[in-house]
Amino acid sequence: MLPSLFISHGSPMLALTETPAHDFLGKLGQTLSPKAIVVVSAHWASERLLVSVSQRPETIHDFGGFPRELYECQYPAPGDPALALRLARKLNAVPVERGLDHGAWVPLSLMFPAADVPVVSLSLPVSGSNQDLMELGEKLAALREEGVLVIGSGSLTHNLSEMQERSMPMPTWVGEFTDWIHETLTAGERRALLDWEAAPQARRNHPTPEHFQPLLVAMGAGGKASRLHHSVEHGVLAMDVYAFA
Repeated sequence: MLPSLFISHGSPMLALTETPAHDFLGKLGQTLSPKAIVVVSAHWASERLLVSVSQRPETIHDFGGFPRELYECQYPAPGDPALALRLARKLNAVPVERGLDHGAWVPLSLMFPAADVPVVSLSLPVSGSNQDLMELGEKLAALREEGVLVIGSGSLTHNLSEMQERSMPMPTWVGEFTDWIHETLTAGERRALLDWEAAPQARRNHPTPEHFQPLLVAMGAGGKASRLHHSVEHGVLAMDVYAFA
């Protein structure tokens, strides 16, 4: 059975820049053969849960100030309206037409470059509690038995105001948070993760919560946590990837 995944997507330039995270995601995709993908991205937040029923989701370039080559990137993966409508009924979600934001298409373009795996996007219901987000993941867990890959796409740390040069080392305050998350996840202490805002340096690493919240969905959808990848970009963007098997 497939695991659920939490993927740190970092900067949109991940799509084009050969970093350790870029290389890892390419190799990770070669180990997986999903029939479809359900992705919850930090970049599609909503009050009520929404699900995209698009047959051909467009590639959304929801960023500014990057090289022209990034805006020319397209990820023409098909949607799966039948799966999306089934999720809408199961989750009481509102079906809408929407493309793939960069939290979805950037990592997927590295993992599945052929763009031949159907992708369904679920919004991140920001009005819900941490418990609600984990329970959303629990409702998605059965999809894994059908060969559907459940992905939460965010960033283990996400303080853009403190970004540094790409090759700068990780500051202590980033390490304190990432170490706590790793130790807590691998110890199976899920209840502690529901109070993640109390972790060391949590607020400095996440001035707003939306890039951490997809981890709670991925955690709910899976079982035992393992860290598949750890690297840091721009000093403060931890690019960790976790599997919940």
